[in-house]
Amino acid sequence: MLDIKFIRQNSELVKEAIAAKREKFDLDSFLTLDAKRRKMLQEIEALKAEQNRAASLVGRLKKENKPAEEEIEKSRKLAERLSLLQQEFVAVKDEFEKLLLQIPNLPHASVPRGGKEKNQIVREAGTRRTFSFEVRNHIELGKKLGILDFERAAKICGSHFTLFKGEGALLERALINFMLDLHTQKHGYQEAFVPFLANVASMTATAQLPKLEEDMYRLRDDDYFLIPTAEVPLTNIHRDEILEEKSLPLAYTAYSACFRREAGSYGKDTKGLLRVHQFDKVELVRFAKPQDSYGELEIITAHAEEILKQLGLPYRVVLLASGDMSFASSKTYDLEVYAPGVDRWLEVSSCSNFEDFQARRANIRYRTSGNKLSFVHTLNGSGLALARLVIAILENYQQEKGEIKIPEVLQPYMHGITVIKPKQMG
Repeated sequence: MLDIKFIRQNSELVKEAIAAKREKFDLDSFLTLDAKRRKMLQEIEALKAEQNRAASLVGRLKKENKPAEEEIEKSRKLAERLSLLQQEFVAVKDEFEKLLLQIPNLPHASVPRGGKEKNQIVREAGTRRTFSFEVRNHIELGKKLGILDFERAAKICGSHFTLFKGEGALLERALINFMLDLHTQKHGYQEAFVPFLANVASMTATAQLPKLEEDMYRLRDDDYFLIPTAEVPLTNIHRDEILEEKSLPLAYTAYSACFRREAGSYGKDTKGLLRVHQFDKVELVRFAKPQDSYGELEIITAHAEEILKQLGLPYRVVLLASGDMSFASSKTYDLEVYAPGVDRWLEVSSCSNFEDFQARRANIRYRTSGNKLSFVHTLNGSGLALARLVIAILENYQQEKGEIKIPEVLQPYMHGITVIKPKQMG
């Protein structure tokens, strides 16, 4: 959420940000509503003051045994006017607060303006493997290995869900444990195991609501949502709290299942593990001082990158253009890994600096050494997201007969298994 004073004083800059994010929002109408809200608030305060003066006068007249009927009637009419104005003000205030949540964050000055076509490849690492045999995709490999079962997953739940079996389930767990261990033991994150449900306040604080509600799974009988990412509970750990400056930066990591309806994805390539409604992810969240947050963005991106380096996968870092960024982000790097079976670069992480956009919604502040309260900056990144990481491992580590070599760093987590072998040949 942007500061309303900032919006008033920098309306043209905010309009540019709205256009750059390719959002539709009538800022002029919003500012007109804001002016009406402020005027009504002033009128309410003036009426309250007048009412207090009238009540004081009535009290004095009664104490002096003087007629007070005229002043009592005046006080009654003031109370009626005040009550009606306050009722009208509630509606205006609610509309104002609703619209304020629909204004996107400002893209950082270093972010290229434009749509996806303006994304910039910052760096590329690793070597794409050359194969001497026909490359299979992860769907073929998963079936041959007996580790992925899409048909039974559809029977259990529906389309775009996955059933990992045997060594596939073990590989999923190995990746999660490897990533958590690296982030906690080497990168200094505190691990948390979070609720997989979140309330409306939590979802609003991280800007999933109201903007992305159609992509969320909402419970029918309770006002909870299935979390789309552990970013939601991790960021809300400190909602409505004041942190001490010396505690910053704070860094948390968590595994969670993630649930997304993908309401806008129909017609896109959704085969296999490419786009699913439930997936596993290890999340990274950092709370930082404003002056440090862009350095923290490079740090969190490097932490996510190291997973790909240690897995020996070819990847690239992409700086997103303003029109391809999320509603809440000021600057985002995507990590994309190359998957030869589907011949695509697949996003496995987005690392973002939200500046104080989420912190204002969540009311997360810190006390400076000068005893001043300021909003923290929040950052998050996937470290990393499955199931696309599984796609990359299966397709990059496949062998001619369909076996999958296990990356060396995962072998300690695989119960001694170094190769996943097909259950049937051909």
